[in-house]
Amino acid sequence: MQPARVIGHTRATVKHESLQGRRLVLVQPTGVGEKPDGAPLLVLDELGCRVGDRVMLTSETGPIREMTGFETCPARWSVQGLIDEPAKKKKNKKK
Repeated sequence: MQPARVIGHTRATVKHESLQGRRLVLVQPTGVGEKPDGAPLLVLDELGCRVGDRVMLTSETGPIREMTGFETCPARWSVQGLIDEPAKKKKNKKK
């Protein structure tokens, strides 16, 4: 499992048949202190993530096979969950 932040979405006019109709997002894996941990990745997303969302990724092949219905799929990573963001405190402004 790897935490990441969604940084974009993508479309492809030509792709492997197992990815037809599937949503792909671009994510930046993160490490300690939300710092980038490696290069951005293209991942399979069934949860409908938005840009800026924190997500949990997996490189397990089982979930990818379940999502696509194919035994062989070129996707390596998939979104397995959304990470809750703590509520930000509002500052009281004095007038």
